[in-house]
Amino acid sequence: MKLQEIKNIDIAGKKVFIRCDFNVPMDEYNNITDDRRIRSALNTIRYCIDNDCSVILASHFGRPKGGFEEEFSLQPIAKRLHTLLKQEIKMAPSIVCDETMKMAKELVAGEILLLENMRFETGETKNDEDLSAKLASMADVYINDAFGVSHRAHSSVEGIAKYFDMQHKAAGFLMAKEIKFFHHIVHNPKRPFVSIVGGSKVSGKLEALHNLVPKVDKIIIGGGMAFTFLKALGHEIGNSLVEEDLIPEAVKIMEEAKQLGVKLYLPVDVVAAEAFNAEAIAKIVTVQEIPKDWMGLDIGPASALLFSEALQDANTILWNGPMGVYEMDKFAKGSTKISHAVASSFATTVVGGGDTADLVRITGDEDEMTFISTGGGASLELIEGKILPGVKALVLEEDN
Repeated sequence: MKLQEIKNIDIAGKKVFIRCDFNVPMDEYNNITDDRRIRSALNTIRYCIDNDCSVILASHFGRPKGGFEEEFSLQPIAKRLHTLLKQEIKMAPSIVCDETMKMAKELVAGEILLLENMRFETGETKNDEDLSAKLASMADVYINDAFGVSHRAHSSVEGIAKYFDMQHKAAGFLMAKEIKFFHHIVHNPKRPFVSIVGGSKVSGKLEALHNLVPKVDKIIIGGGMAFTFLKALGHEIGNSLVEEDLIPEAVKIMEEAKQLGVKLYLPVDVVAAEAFNAEAIAKIVTVQEIPKDWMGLDIGPASALLFSEALQDANTILWNGPMGVYEMDKFAKGSTKISHAVASSFATTVVGGGDTADLVRITGDEDEMTFISTGGGASLELIEGKILPGVKALVLEEDN
């Protein structure tokens, strides 16, 4: 897959529309608690400014219900961009109102305009053509640097790209890096290749699991999704999270792994609790001894040790999904131990975004990872072998 990249098109002196992903975590006082996604976009923004471009930035943030909502305004993002770029960031009053269009039109070389939250426009998530056309009319060049939302066919991601030819649209530096990394790791990994798959549900990762099994040497399954596999093996799992309808799929995945000689690891012990509660009574039990009315909320110490041993000889590790309810300290030990094991390995380590990226930041292992993706859902769909809607428009035709 050959992408059109920003460095291969002429942007000098042009007006550039950059779709970013500034969907960052904030506390209740509107303080940004992790600005990695903002910092990840700086290379592309600076490159445009260095090429005498005027820059229009667009992003979504959170899930507003439609229309302006103060708590979802991009004002705090503008403030952080100002600090990081050390230059004025013009803040648009909305997305495509007359005043915003006027501001975009009058923008001169070196200036940056940040549009308000794209999801204040209901047409954004519906991939509305009229909205896409208005957004496209603002600029000469379209750059998609929002890997984290490129699996969504939205107006500012997919719709807008239709209004630019291949010499006037491209992937930004972050997007190109993400796509290359995942493409390389899935199609040409250095072996042994170990995949760690966690999180709560099998359903969200089913296709990824089916696609990974023929490509990896070992697969480690933890988190809530492990209980569907454990139940498929006949274990009593109490009130643990289970997707009954996916038990046949779990069996199929285990059988496929066996046929292909892929080592599949499941937890051998868990931290079980009486309730889904940080204050609940909890104890470590083997998977054969989960009490009937209790639920497993983390992998146990023996599982953490087993999984860490399985990672010892890895040359490539792909990790998507925590091992337990890491947001509660009592059930975070398993995820923390795996994070440290991945960080201390000599492998190329790739962390799929979302919860896993948040987890390695909390454990302090962020700097030890080779690559941390900015997109959880998008990285999963790439692993599933899909071409993302936001990427499709940027693929050069001779390679289609």
